[in-house]
Amino acid sequence: MKDIPVLTLPALLQQSVEKFAKQPAVAFVDETPLNYSEFDSIRFSVSALLEKLEIQPGDRVALLSANMPHWGITYFAIASMGAIVVPILPDFSETEIDNVLNHSGAKAIFTSKGLKSKIENFSNNTLVHRILIEDFSILESNSSGILFEEGTKPDKNYTVSEDDLAVIIYTSGTTGKSKGVMLTHKNVCSNAVASSGIQEINSEDRFLSVLPLSHTYENTIGFLLPILCGASIAYIKKPPTPAVLLPALKTVRPTLMLTVPLIIEKIYRSKVLPTFTKSKLMKFLYSIPPLRKKLNQIAGKKLMQTFGGELKFFGIGGAKLDKTVEKFLREAKFPYAIGYGLTETSPLLAGVNALNTRLQSTGPPLKGITLKIHNPGKLTGEGEIWAKGPNVMKGYYKEPELTKEVMTEDGWFRTGDLGILDDTNFLYIRGRSKNVIIGPGGENIFPEDIESVINNFQHVAESLVIQQKGKLVAMVHFNREEIESKYQHMKGEFSEKYEELSKELREYVNARVSKFSKIQEVMPQKEEFVKTATKKIKRFLYTQAPA
Repeated sequence: MKDIPVLTLPALLQQSVEKFAKQPAVAFVDETPLNYSEFDSIRFSVSALLEKLEIQPGDRVALLSANMPHWGITYFAIASMGAIVVPILPDFSETEIDNVLNHSGAKAIFTSKGLKSKIENFSNNTLVHRILIEDFSILESNSSGILFEEGTKPDKNYTVSEDDLAVIIYTSGTTGKSKGVMLTHKNVCSNAVASSGIQEINSEDRFLSVLPLSHTYENTIGFLLPILCGASIAYIKKPPTPAVLLPALKTVRPTLMLTVPLIIEKIYRSKVLPTFTKSKLMKFLYSIPPLRKKLNQIAGKKLMQTFGGELKFFGIGGAKLDKTVEKFLREAKFPYAIGYGLTETSPLLAGVNALNTRLQSTGPPLKGITLKIHNPGKLTGEGEIWAKGPNVMKGYYKEPELTKEVMTEDGWFRTGDLGILDDTNFLYIRGRSKNVIIGPGGENIFPEDIESVINNFQHVAESLVIQQKGKLVAMVHFNREEIESKYQHMKGEFSEKYEELSKELREYVNARVSKFSKIQEVMPQKEEFVKTATKKIKRFLYTQAPA
């Protein structure tokens, strides 16, 4: 496990610059990388620019940008002078961005060309500087004649302490109102250090970053962790569609990557599974366990080549991974690993490397972190997961009452997730406590478990299970292109096909779930569900099925 003398962001970066000065640090795919020394030099110059703009320690500086090398430079430049970074998710709406800027009281904002239109209509008395992140030019300011100059350093010698606030991250949560999570230097740095104990990472390793840096998962594990270990990080200039991602994988040949369940589940259902179900013979062969394992191993080798052929760690987090998909990854010998955490915990609480995964477990707690199951059920052992450690947030910004709701007086954080710890301290997640549906006999029904079964049915893209008027309803978004391609002969009769598929789906699911988890109705949805940055459905938007 790596270590740093002081748990602050400038100390983390300084150690890596001293150790890995000439090693590649960050780059766009197919472009010349900045080495650690160059990264640090530009970081100093951005801090100098902020100093000229009269940014003081404790001031909030927002960061609204697509992933790029300058994102990380700006992050360190802000935090190293004692100011507070306010990363904003690129897919936030203008209204959500306005709320973040108003609530945080940000004095300045760095924005990328493709996103600056989202703040053009924003105006308040606090935000006085707007800076273009690509070249650090001033878009708007109440100070005139100030320019970014490479090679400059701040006049002051800034110092920060471990308990100083480093970041306020506004959640994109599945439950509604966005909250500002206050993370200290110690919070994020201790989590990067603890995470380095999961997987050996060195200066020869290559990360490919595809998740938004403004989300704490990618921020700590996909950015701070590789910087701590002297690895290099590659960014993609365009959204990571298959047409963009596949060439990037071939070029970078990443050794480490992070993703969310939805992405790997889509790959499995759209690319892998159709190969094994395209004919009756293949379907029959795939149903025989020893042959299925052999076929999955062949598919796994192809999948490895698709990802560049050199992956040693494929981290999956942000939501629960489907059990069927995980079984495939295990049999395919694909180097996946699952982690569990929340924005409030910087984020990682539990994790394991690819050699030690257990089906449906997120692994044991990280070093220095304690997990316990609060009020476990006598029969199931299930209860709410509580966490304690140096990575647990300071609280919600300007929300003391909300903070009290989730933090106990003796320092435990109530995660709101239900889970089990086994005899070896491996954690198993059951679902969100707020999502649990109470059955007619008082049973706890986890909609995520039913959705997992639904999503493995043919032509299903995604689903959401809710309770309406005492019955379980499955809202299902079918893969329209797939259906219309397969049933071209039906022409204008697709509505009948959807009805037929809905009936088949209900029978399929109800044959595979417990008596009290059976669904009474399937409601096809024309549009995809609205999701968070880590591709979790925003459940609060769908508490009622459309009439």
